[in-house]
Amino acid sequence: MDLFAKCREFAKIVQQAKDNHYYPYFTPISSEPDRRVVIHGRELLMMGSNNYLGLTTHPKVKEAAIAAIRKYGSGCTGSRLGNGTLDIHVELEAKLAAFYKKDDCVIFSTGYSANLGAISALVRRGDMAVTDKLDHASIMDGCQMTYGTVKRFVHNDMHSLNHVLATHHDGGTLIAVDGVFSVEGDLAPLDQMVPIAKRHGARLMVDEAHAVGVMGRHGRGTAEHFGVEADVDLIMGTFSKSFASIGGYLVGDAEVMSFIRHQARPALFSAAIPPAATATVIESLRILQEEPERRKHLWKNAHRMSTGLRGMGYNLGTSVTPIMPIHIGDDVRTMTFWTALYDDGIFTNAFVPPGVPPNHSLIRTAVIATHTDADIDEALAKFERVGRKCGIIP
Repeated sequence: MDLFAKCREFAKIVQQAKDNHYYPYFTPISSEPDRRVVIHGRELLMMGSNNYLGLTTHPKVKEAAIAAIRKYGSGCTGSRLGNGTLDIHVELEAKLAAFYKKDDCVIFSTGYSANLGAISALVRRGDMAVTDKLDHASIMDGCQMTYGTVKRFVHNDMHSLNHVLATHHDGGTLIAVDGVFSVEGDLAPLDQMVPIAKRHGARLMVDEAHAVGVMGRHGRGTAEHFGVEADVDLIMGTFSKSFASIGGYLVGDAEVMSFIRHQARPALFSAAIPPAATATVIESLRILQEEPERRKHLWKNAHRMSTGLRGMGYNLGTSVTPIMPIHIGDDVRTMTFWTALYDDGIFTNAFVPPGVPPNHSLIRTAVIATHTDADIDEALAKFERVGRKCGIIP
């Protein structure tokens, strides 16, 4: 059989979706990624962004990026191990470690590679990685790169976790979970997970990609929200959400960070994040700490949007965050709904298998701090009109 046969079959499916005007992916935005975006010359209200604090358009963030390019140029041309370390990389790592009250930090080229690098470096032959069944793909892929045993537990089910951890083995154990689940919008119950991990001698790593800047009194994430920061061994995050940039990071004990810095293959064999991206994160971190009103406004928007959607009859599942998935189930109805929202000027994200389990297709919506009251009013009015038209709500 031709190796490319599967590609041709897949191409037919994609083309059919495009021909029928319900292909929701790779949509080119020709404006700043803000509360409103321009697509094909038309303005849409952005309700599917991870730009939680709205910092991608903050004047001081843009100025920091421009100043970094003027001083350092456009790229680093090498990995951190070799010639790619800049003094602002070291500065950022120190600031992030201090922010999380941890010993040290390692930054990666992407959040995806941070999970790949940390898990594959730590879990070796004889060790075990334990993950939630709804963890992000980067955690799953990091587990596949290990030579250890990989086991999964039922989503947020602590009895299932305890059962998995009771499995006898001689090596070490790493539990890796999302703090905020990026599609479902719910939280890992870290307050319950920590004592279970300790009882079994396991280490706990939390992916706070969608939690930093959002959860916790100071925006440090789910671990801060549950009051267990000192008990979480490793905290991973990304720069592509609240930090308005690109890259990833891991914070933890000094010895562990040193090991990962010298052993994580995605860090060793990838070029360092560019100067502009690094400076963007440094400035975004400063704003995150000095402007708590942004997080407060984000939550105001989230409560208004969530209350409005649930009141119309939408099924938002277990979400308790600014991420609000509209559960539909059927693939075709989901795509039809996405298209109708898009045509009415609302941009969202459509999730169908394999991004979600079969018969669990959904529309992922999210609010950001810079959405105005008028934006939320407009979004709710259009969700009500389109939802009734498509038969999603009564």
